[in-house]
Amino acid sequence: MSNSADAARKIAEPSAHQAVRRVLDTVKAEKRTSLTAPEGKLVCDAYGIPVPKEGVAKSAAEASKLATGMGFPVVMKIVSPDILHKTEAGGVVVGLKTAADAEKAYDTILANAKKYKADAKIEGVQVQQMLAGGTEVIVGSITDGSFGKLVAFGLGGVLVEVLKDITFRLAPATKDDALSMLDGIQAHDMLKGVRGGDPVSRDALADVIVKVSQLVSDFPEIVELDLNPVFATKKDAIAADVRIVVDFDYKPRPAPRPTEEIVAAMNRIMQPKAVAVIGASAEDGKIGNSVMKNLINGGYKGEIYPIHPKAPDILGYKAYKSVKDVPGVIDTAVFAIPAKFVAGALAECGEKKIPGAVLIPSGFAEAGAPELQAEIVEVGKKYNVRLMGPNIYGFYYTWSNLCATFCTAYDVKGHAALSSQSGGIGMAIIGFSRSAKMGVSAIVGLGNKSDIDEDDLLAFFEQDPNTNLIAQHCEDLKDGRAFAEAAKRVSKKKPVVVLKAGRTSAGAKAASSHTGALAGNDKIYEDVFRQSGVIRARSLRQLLEFARGVPVLPTPKGENVLIITGAGGSGVLLSDSCVDNGLSLMSMPPDLDAAFRKFIPPFGAAGNPVDITGGEPPITYINTVKLGLSDERIHSLILGYWHTIVTPPMVFARNMVEVKKEMEAKGFVKPIVASLAGDVEVEEAAEYLYENGIPAYAYSTELPVEVLGAKYKWARGAGLL
Repeated sequence: MSNSADAARKIAEPSAHQAVRRVLDTVKAEKRTSLTAPEGKLVCDAYGIPVPKEGVAKSAAEASKLATGMGFPVVMKIVSPDILHKTEAGGVVVGLKTAADAEKAYDTILANAKKYKADAKIEGVQVQQMLAGGTEVIVGSITDGSFGKLVAFGLGGVLVEVLKDITFRLAPATKDDALSMLDGIQAHDMLKGVRGGDPVSRDALADVIVKVSQLVSDFPEIVELDLNPVFATKKDAIAADVRIVVDFDYKPRPAPRPTEEIVAAMNRIMQPKAVAVIGASAEDGKIGNSVMKNLINGGYKGEIYPIHPKAPDILGYKAYKSVKDVPGVIDTAVFAIPAKFVAGALAECGEKKIPGAVLIPSGFAEAGAPELQAEIVEVGKKYNVRLMGPNIYGFYYTWSNLCATFCTAYDVKGHAALSSQSGGIGMAIIGFSRSAKMGVSAIVGLGNKSDIDEDDLLAFFEQDPNTNLIAQHCEDLKDGRAFAEAAKRVSKKKPVVVLKAGRTSAGAKAASSHTGALAGNDKIYEDVFRQSGVIRARSLRQLLEFARGVPVLPTPKGENVLIITGAGGSGVLLSDSCVDNGLSLMSMPPDLDAAFRKFIPPFGAAGNPVDITGGEPPITYINTVKLGLSDERIHSLILGYWHTIVTPPMVFARNMVEVKKEMEAKGFVKPIVASLAGDVEVEEAAEYLYENGIPAYAYSTELPVEVLGAKYKWARGAGLL
């Protein structure tokens, strides 16, 4: 927004606000849940949202006079707080061309309205300038349980209902958000003008979106708003119809805790100097026994305090009846006791001023006992103890050698932090990390999310020097707005990858039965994730591969991607994958084309992909990849290897690693990914490449390109390209 526009808005704000407040006060006093069309016009006028000329007639003669004054053609509509769907009631007549038509229409509309609802309160008939031409679009707003106020945009008419072609952003939206919405619908080309039609004014439409988003943010009681249709032309965008629904009992979510407060508590929970295990046990097979063993065997160097009502010591550590009996400070308490005893033990943690409780026990909201969960939430609030869980496997923070979990100890340190809402998915994360020898900074279970959720983890990992990527599995977001705001901030510094379960209606049902979490409208999640710079994983395997591969790749310096392949078939599939993942295959300049042709046989194909053919010796791969890395116009490389006797898999892998190191020493640092086709020996070659900074996959042309595509998505969102 320009400075002058900003200044104008500040001057207009108090009076605009007062004008809308007067209208809403009237609606509230009359105990209504919606505004009439003339009231809708007053609200739009106050916020500078363009609407047609109009007036309300109380007689046929007045209707004729108003219509003549604004110029024909006109539309006439019933004005009644009791008739929301005006067309159904026969309360709309369009295309009136003369004063006589307007008089006649007045009588017809009144008769139809009385027939539709005999006791309807009728305030008159609205006479409105009829808009012609332009593209019909919808601008609206809804109130979502998780994300709060959202602004929506789509094509108008029946298309929006049939195709569900609509896009959402958090309100208030910026001008950039609004412009991205115009490109965010499938039918965005319609706005550019088709078959000789005029393009719409993008600025005028974006202006309407921004103003609607500001209006609903300023007045939370406006729970639904529809401008449908908005007639968009090359010079303006005017809303022909306004529908506003209000709920004066609506309360926005309270603001999240300040980030500094979240980080202070999370630092002590995730990197504690002392841990208490409530329900510690010397008996094999007990959760309290597994937690103790993992803390000890994982190499944790802080204090460990077993809490047990009778035992004098457990596994060589002095035991205490209560956390209150422990002489020192405790940072984290891990609970391994039945659900019914948790609230009492949690109150003792509160009295001991322990900042965090890791609640492994199940038997709360997920098991039909919401009252037990509500009780622990109240205790947590009373004493300001942050709760992780309940119904979780615990968590790992490898850089403190901390395994506060009943799962097996894990010790491969790295820089990816992963979390899951589901215990089963958590086990898959642990298993994959172990199998792929993937270094992690943390693996965290969130379970029922009675308190600590994804945005708390984002705040901690944002400032954690040991984490450079955050990957999260979730079934719902308790506070979608708090998550989106945290993700928008964090994703500028570190990639944030999210696997949102419940994308489909079937998946959504499974999610709701699994943790008492209702999956929201997936389109909203999709659009808000994009607005927040989140990389969305479409499957568990993708989440894991992104977590492993994205940190390995250097950030690309531009969009030009080049494929070098020994197999034409792989080249075609890799090209398809580039399109699927929003990557830009470089157009080959003639001089570069000639340079590549020097290294490949006459029957090979330069261009992009560069097809060196299958029977080539190792030197062909070496020369072409060196050229790809040294030319500044190429920004990243995708290698397609084909297993041959001339260039065996490990020969290819070792050569590529040597070329990469040699070129990096000369200052040529670019992302490289590889797809390997061949017999089982390609598995060892792929592993060797991965260990040396080239994400490589045997038997897949999709995964390497998806990982590169994810790195590009992050780099674009963070403004690094």
